[in-house]
Amino acid sequence: MPVAQSAQLFHNVIAGKRVESRSGNTFESRNPAHWDQVLGVFPRSGKEDVAAAVAAAQVAFPSWRSLPAPSRGEILLKAAMLLEQRKEELARTMTQEMGKVLIEARGDVQEAIDMGKYIAGGARRPTGETVPSELRNKWAMTTRVPIGTVGIITPWNFPMAIPSWKIFPALLAGNTVVFKPAEDTPLCALRLVEIFEEAGLPAGVLNIVFGLGEEAGEALIRHPGVGAIAFTGSSEVGAHIGEVCGASLKRYSVELGGKNPIIVMDDADLSLAVDGALWGAFGTSGQRCTASSRLIVHDKVYDRFLGELKEHVLGLRLGDGLDESVEVGPVINEKQLERIHSYTGIGREEGAKLVTGGNIAKTPATAGGFFYEPTVFAEVAPTMRIAKEEIFGPTVVVLRVAGFEEAVAAANESSYGLSASIYTSNVNYAFAAMEALNTGIVYVNAPTIGAEIQLPFGGVKSTGNGHRDAGTLAMEQFTEVKSIYVDFSGRLQRAQIDTDR
Repeated sequence: MPVAQSAQLFHNVIAGKRVESRSGNTFESRNPAHWDQVLGVFPRSGKEDVAAAVAAAQVAFPSWRSLPAPSRGEILLKAAMLLEQRKEELARTMTQEMGKVLIEARGDVQEAIDMGKYIAGGARRPTGETVPSELRNKWAMTTRVPIGTVGIITPWNFPMAIPSWKIFPALLAGNTVVFKPAEDTPLCALRLVEIFEEAGLPAGVLNIVFGLGEEAGEALIRHPGVGAIAFTGSSEVGAHIGEVCGASLKRYSVELGGKNPIIVMDDADLSLAVDGALWGAFGTSGQRCTASSRLIVHDKVYDRFLGELKEHVLGLRLGDGLDESVEVGPVINEKQLERIHSYTGIGREEGAKLVTGGNIAKTPATAGGFFYEPTVFAEVAPTMRIAKEEIFGPTVVVLRVAGFEEAVAAANESSYGLSASIYTSNVNYAFAAMEALNTGIVYVNAPTIGAEIQLPFGGVKSTGNGHRDAGTLAMEQFTEVKSIYVDFSGRLQRAQIDTDR
């Protein structure tokens, strides 16, 4: 793609230095609401650039690891405070680069702030345990140690929050990082790295390499000097990462897709359920792995719920997310716009009822961008593709059920298992759903979005490989457990043999 003459040229950050890609190739970051607006030109990196970043991270590792954790925590806390100071500026950059409305972009930055403060506070918390030894004059304990250099690959839909879930704990643990952000949001990623630099992070501890997934990302997951990979993105790419890392026994954590259900029981507060469905389905234009993409509604309230939902959806305002009155911004790019629209065709072919939407938006407010009408399908069967496959856009399907057991069965009839929700005033239904829903996250009387950083985030089945971001488990994917025995008896003691039993 030719470089726009007025666009600013940015560089990789390797060992604290700004460097071009070895090939000299570049790509552009553009505003999905106004595609003619170029936000910057970035290096299209390849294998050699990744190798240079890994080498820099390996050089920086010994001194960063030896820095006491409280000192590492002070740098991370300063980074969080700088994020807080720059919140509005960063949010506006995010809205321009990936399209989410400004109120959501502020929330994205706030999540990074919260994560930074939370992880920094862990710098003085225990990282292991002591346990009784079966022998006299002997201590047994564990500690957690860094893996070394880790590769972090993140998506475009939460360009501040998701990198923060991974970078902050990786650094606190004493690792060094090579960060490959999504090619759709390189400017947001660079601004995040710049804040870490300003906070005093030593050169080489956090390196950023821009480029395409099949080039820079592929080189990163295959590099023998990278001890672990942390990835958030599609299930297809996650499975590929698993194959590559598994072949070399490399540690990897993947947080993948979702097809998240909201159950609406006949005793639910219907207005609350409609509000939740509206926010869960169309927030971030449906471009969330936790989006409420399936609405499973009790037959007794189905028609009323659908009518109220349609009324609210028709009132949603599309446009540039920098306009505070806009509720739904663009989707990320033309390829995704076409993919979303293709699922409208699939839904029609499958016999689902198109209630509203289903078109590429063409209004003065959406001209020049990638906008899709908020779309609702009704009379959807659980076996339909639109009920099973992740669309990742502003499309929601509504299923009709006769009771609680059928609702839970429909909710669990998915290859994904990230997030689920139930709206009910019946405490028995609520607790039964908490136990029966086969997902990593469950909400009661709230939509399937809205995770907070102090609880682990992740799912089951095709949504991941068992690891969790955030919460008390945030450090696990970036550390190894070391068991330590200290014998101060002054003589040979044989475990399982020289005991008083």
